[in-house]
Amino acid sequence: YCRSQASGKVISGEEHFSSKKCLAWFYEYAGPDEVVGPEGMEKFCEDIGVEPENIIMLVLAWKLEAESMGFFTKEEWLKGMTSLQCDCTEKLQSKFDFLRSQLNDISSFKNIYRYAFDFAREKDQRSLDIDTAKSMLALLLGRTWPLFSVFYQYLEQSKYRVMNKDQWYNVLEFSRTVHADLSNYDEDGAWPVLLDEFVEWQKVRQAS
Repeated sequence: YCRSQASGKVISGEEHFSSKKCLAWFYEYAGPDEVVGPEGMEKFCEDIGVEPENIIMLVLAWKLEAESMGFFTKEEWLKGMTSLQCDCTEKLQSKFDFLRSQLNDISSFKNIYRYAFDFAREKDQRSLDIDTAKSMLALLLGRTWPLFSVFYQYLEQSKYRVMNKDQWYNVLEFSRTVHADLSNYDEDGAWPVLLDEFVEWQKVRQAS
């Protein structure tokens, strides 16, 4: 539902999408540079009732095809919100279940996971710094991958300071195909060294 500010009446959420209204909604958060930046984003999250680090914000950014974490451009906002048919806070809130459901769809999740790499990296870097990688992995795989906490510990003590795209993509593949006891891990497979070393490290721990 959307409240029309003039009358305070509640209008049905089925009301037609309005580009004009969507643009006015964007300007509630955008700065003079026509971008929703960190401050505007904080207010936006507050208004929709979602913590900035909630995974819904990542799915929304993916839907908006946002290029940089913490920013929405006018083009991204209009294109993405139009595809979601959202021109006010209440309509977006009514889409939360739909946005969450994207995480349960195998191919959508894979796309969101891959998107997260470019979204979260500093644009002048080809890789993700390891702290950013760890927090993004926690967001994406923390609740679903049984080995996540072990892998996180491994990264904590490892020599790795960055994670490249190939490693990032392979962590998802590994989490989906390798058993928690690592019994089906193929050492001769085409896994990146990072994962070979993780398996070795974990086997030593299990043996001790």
